[in-house]
Amino acid sequence: MNTLKVGDKVPEFTAIDQDGNSINLSDYKGKKLIVFFYPKASTPGCTVEACNLRDNYKELQAEGFELLGVSADSPKRQSNFKNKYEFPFPLLADEDHTVLNIFGVWGTKKFMGKVYDGIHRKTFLLDENAIVTKVIDKVKTKEHTAQILE
Repeated sequence: MNTLKVGDKVPEFTAIDQDGNSINLSDYKGKKLIVFFYPKASTPGCTVEACNLRDNYKELQAEGFELLGVSADSPKRQSNFKNKYEFPFPLLADEDHTVLNIFGVWGTKKFMGKVYDGIHRKTFLLDENAIVTKVIDKVKTKEHTAQILE
């Protein structure tokens, strides 16, 4: 698992959002972007994390950030998640792991003695030219906005 690091340029990618629209990294050129990866839509930790970002969305926008949530869920699951909690940002349905692999967040995980492949909960901050400026490896779901802005 080769995770992108601070100073790396993120290669161009295209993925579909919860409504089946194509989203390109280049759509965000000239804007600062927060890309947050979460293991599974509508699970407790992911819900807390995404709701924290939603509740502080105006503050993040005031700092010039756009947001993109990414998991390997289907568009339908992402759509249900977004609509239920009224997220003001798109959720990418990266079922083929294109974006997950670019950022290097898909890999071996351990949970309760089981070893399996899955998504590592990480967040990347990108500048206006898609250069990584910050990587948050240990996401605190309840305080995620504070971690981003610190």
